[in-house]
Amino acid sequence: MKRAVFLDRDGVINRAASEGKYITRWEEMCFLRGVVEAIRLLNTSGFLVIVVTNQRCVAKGLITVEDLELLHQKMCGKLGVMGAMIDGVYFCPHDMEPPCSCRKPAPGMLLEAALDHNITLYESWMVGDSTSDIKAGINAGCKTARVIRNRKLSGDSGDVNAPSLLGVVRKIVRSAKRAQADNAR
Repeated sequence: MKRAVFLDRDGVINRAASEGKYITRWEEMCFLRGVVEAIRLLNTSGFLVIVVTNQRCVAKGLITVEDLELLHQKMCGKLGVMGAMIDGVYFCPHDMEPPCSCRKPAPGMLLEAALDHNITLYESWMVGDSTSDIKAGINAGCKTARVIRNRKLSGDSGDVNAPSLLGVVRKIVRSAKRAQADNAR
C-alpha cells in the first residue's frame, strides 16, 4: 500500500480565478510560489501526488471535458519538466445540484484514486484551501491540511495549516518522519 497527498488545484497549485470565474485556458494557469518545490519534496519523501478538483465550469458549459483534460496534461507536463511529478488528476465536472458522490466535500475522487493507485487513506493527506476540501479529506479517512492565505480562517481548519502549499508540505513531511521514528521504536 502507498500513501498520497491529495491536492486541490485552484488556490493550492495555481492562483484561483476571481469569485464566480473559472480557469478554462492554459493562459490563465499561474502556479503559486513554492508549488514546484513543495511537489518535489512530496515526490522525494515517498508520497504519491494526486490532484482532486471540483470543476463546475464543465457543467456550466465553459469548457469541455476534453479541453479540461488537455489543460491538466499541460499542467502536469509543465510541472514534470521542473521535476515536480503529479501521479494522477481527478476532477468532478458536475454542478452542485443534484448532489453527486465525487464533488467535494464528498470523498468520491479520493476513494477512486485510492483504488486506482493502491493508496492507504489513513496514511494520506488531503490539502486544500476550503472547508469542502477539508471535509472531503475527513470523509475519506485522511489527515487534512489547509492552505490559509489570509489570516482570517473561515470554516474548518486542517490537522495542519500554513499560508502556502510549501509550508503545509514541510509540516506533512515532518509529521511523516516523526511517525516513522515512532514506528521504528
